[in-house]
Amino acid sequence: MNRRLALRALAILGIGGTLLAAFLATVVVMRDRPPERAPQSGPQLVEPGSVPIGGPFSLVDHRGRPVTEGDFGGRYLLVFFGFTNCPDICPTTLADIVRVTSLLGDDAGAVQPLFVSVDPARDTPQRLSEYLKAFDAGIVGLTGTAEQVAAMAEAFRTYYGRQPADVDGYYSVDHQANTYLMTPENQYLTHFSYGTSPEVMAKTVREVIAKHGRPKGDSR
Repeated sequence: MNRRLALRALAILGIGGTLLAAFLATVVVMRDRPPERAPQSGPQLVEPGSVPIGGPFSLVDHRGRPVTEGDFGGRYLLVFFGFTNCPDICPTTLADIVRVTSLLGDDAGAVQPLFVSVDPARDTPQRLSEYLKAFDAGIVGLTGTAEQVAAMAEAFRTYYGRQPADVDGYYSVDHQANTYLMTPENQYLTHFSYGTSPEVMAKTVREVIAKHGRPKGDSR
């Protein structure tokens, strides 16, 4: 990982405190090649609101509809930032999320996966819709203006940065590769580093449901 990018990511995330220090220890920025797989121990869960990550957002989903954090039926959120031209990290992570929903079984309805594009210039709702057809897990794609995406990324203390285009006009986007588990109110609970196994993720989601309860209206 490029040292300059790592330091910039840490600066963006520098909020202090023991819990946030633990968060910083697992930050991964995608650049050029995938990072190594994460260790398989379970992540640390925190009390909602104790870490200042997340919050209100206003974007457009892959069907072209304006959405906010309140439009997902009071479900827990699995939030991943990426882009459709991503060669490795994004498709791997989305495939892992598909596996998580399968492992959760009846509990899958308590969770809404979100794929937030950090490349709004190319990732229109139509492009996201076509891309997500490969991932049959009810994943909602989110995009918007550059300002809207930047505001959500800032709320999540997540880094991304467009790289210079090549002679053909193609460019890549560096971005952190964590998947965030949030409350229905979009408050941070924990995050999964790239490569955390779907089994560990599903186990953690079940622990959250057992501790904090099912979404309102879900009587199972």
